[in-house]
Amino acid sequence: MHGHHPRTPEAERSRRWFMNKALLTGGIAALATMTGCSDGSDGSSNTSGSPSGAPSGGMPSGGPGGMGPGQSEVKYKDFTGLTTDGKVVDDLYTIHSTDVSTDKVVKAAQAFLDGLSQKERTSCTFDVDDDEWLAWSNVDGYERKGVRMGDITDKKRDLGFALLGAALSAKGLAQTRNIMKLNQFLGDYNGGNRDTLTEGAYFFTFMGTPSTSKPWGFQYEGHHVAINYFVLGDQVVMTPTFMGSEPTSATYEGEKITLFKPETKAGLALIRSLTSAQRAKVIDSKVSKSGTDMKAGAGSDNLKLAYQGLPGSELTSAQRDKLLDLVRVYVGYMDDGHAEVRMTEVEKHLDQTYFYWLGKTKDTSAFYYRVHSPVVLIEYDAQSPLAYGTKTGTGGGQPSGQPTGQPTGGMPTGQPGGGGGMGGPGGTPTQQHIHTIIRTPNGGDYGVDLLKLHLETDH
Repeated sequence: MHGHHPRTPEAERSRRWFMNKALLTGGIAALATMTGCSDGSDGSSNTSGSPSGAPSGGMPSGGPGGMGPGQSEVKYKDFTGLTTDGKVVDDLYTIHSTDVSTDKVVKAAQAFLDGLSQKERTSCTFDVDDDEWLAWSNVDGYERKGVRMGDITDKKRDLGFALLGAALSAKGLAQTRNIMKLNQFLGDYNGGNRDTLTEGAYFFTFMGTPSTSKPWGFQYEGHHVAINYFVLGDQVVMTPTFMGSEPTSATYEGEKITLFKPETKAGLALIRSLTSAQRAKVIDSKVSKSGTDMKAGAGSDNLKLAYQGLPGSELTSAQRDKLLDLVRVYVGYMDDGHAEVRMTEVEKHLDQTYFYWLGKTKDTSAFYYRVHSPVVLIEYDAQSPLAYGTKTGTGGGQPSGQPTGQPTGGMPTGQPGGGGGMGGPGGTPTQQHIHTIIRTPNGGDYGVDLLKLHLETDH
């Protein structure tokens, strides 16, 4: 029996529907009204074991444009996944052996759960097909379930990081940790008085029981991070995985952190390898880059998204290699062995893999790109500032007690869109606020298709 306590309709409405309305209708001002005065919307408080903490209040880093729950409330039983036209392409995924062991991640997950108190364990465990899989968001003030990293002891937290270390590649773990650090940086930048803008405001939930044979998984999420990790035998599905940051480059506690360089460079390398005729198909001349262009963010699980741009079948061998290099950056967040398994899956559909672009193509340009095939969707979106580097609106001032090395106000030199003002579609995008996501279309996200196959064949 798992510790799943069904939400009342009132609680569900409070958690997701009102947040959604704030995001879609009121933008940042409404979101601040909804979450900025909360005294712990995550239902927890910092303890002596927290890496960092502060009382609530101040500027949340939320905003419109795929950053919070979508308009449609999708339940697990109604999940179909991302499709081009609402029809799922059949026979894309199978249950098979990958010859890549999941023993380490199973042991690490069990060790973390064993280290928790009964109350903590009950709070973070759900059935393998629970709606909680789909209830994630990258917004900082979103009310989350599970065990909060800032509310457990150092020893328990180390076990949590050990689980991430087993599930992710070294690069993926470093990126996750650095996003967490820059979340704390953003909180300090905006006055240090919001407990969701800390290193501790990240949550673990577990679906099913860690096993080398039975289906299970975990979710790790907070502001600008959402990792969904499903395991069946030695197969792994690590999507949707959302990673973002604002800012993407800053000095925190003496450490210079810069994020999303590989994602930026790989995109530019591919677009610059194209001929002018190919670019004309890839770069959308009818749509301008806006402050937020991501389509498949949180709440978009049953999104219909048609292919756009240039297919891999129209690329040269060298260009196809660059396309694979780009995909490998995102697939490479997961452990190396399963990343290679995933890349093999992607390569089988390379002819049907489309590349699409919005914006300019200079090193400092704020652009959007999409890689889309029957088995993978990747989005990279340089967005407008919401809480860092703005010259007008909330978050533009220089707080007291600023961390060492912090810029003295405005956007750092050399970054596009300095002083872009408030965020949202009307803001000026910048490389100092980037969102990315990778998904598995046609029912693959959260391992849903594999679970269905498992239940059909093994039960």
